[in-house]
Amino acid sequence: MSGSIVTFSNVSKTYHIGTVTVNALRGVSFTVAPGDYISIMGPSGCGKSTLLNLLGCLDRPSSGSYLLGGQDVSTMEDDALSAIRGARLGFVFQSYNLIQQLTVTENIEVPLYYQGWSEAECRAKARELAARVGLENRLDHKPFELSGGQQQRVAIARALVNDPLLILADEPTGNLDSISGADILRIFDDLNKQGKTIIMVTHDDDVSSRAGRAIRLRDGQIESDVRHRS
Repeated sequence: MSGSIVTFSNVSKTYHIGTVTVNALRGVSFTVAPGDYISIMGPSGCGKSTLLNLLGCLDRPSSGSYLLGGQDVSTMEDDALSAIRGARLGFVFQSYNLIQQLTVTENIEVPLYYQGWSEAECRAKARELAARVGLENRLDHKPFELSGGQQQRVAIARALVNDPLLILADEPTGNLDSISGADILRIFDDLNKQGKTIIMVTHDDDVSSRAGRAIRLRDGQIESDVRHRS
């Protein structure tokens, strides 16, 4: 698509916890172009999680605007935000967030049922994506029968199932050993080369260096925004 996938304009987020006011984000502005691969970094409490929640339409800004694919999602109601998440976003979490009672195939299929796909269409798409992440021989396994790296592959396949406009990854290698982590990062590299737009929160400089652009937060503001490569 042409234009920006994400446009954050002077976005702030304030939380009120009892009598305490927390300014989690303060006047953040940036854009994300199609095909960008961005790492979000910064110390604990800098606003990384808040930013990811806003990008993922899990929360709304207190002020400012957020355009996703040209659509203003800043003030949408919960049902509308949920529909946007299901149709336009893919999520990959540190803890995988798989359903333990379901097989690999079934975990990948879950988002499609909410989109109204038929059972046959869901099954075909899930098998295609399982093969794409190297799990074609694990289709009937359940999460407890898989390694951490394999579980994260399932999570990536599930994130891809709706052909998302934007993939959001929260410390996706945080629970993995170095070898499994490197395998997962190669999958993200390949997805980006295929044109996928990725925003990844990480505390690891080595992980961040694989992204084409690094945004560093401090005290709820952008401290630096550096493009390593186009």
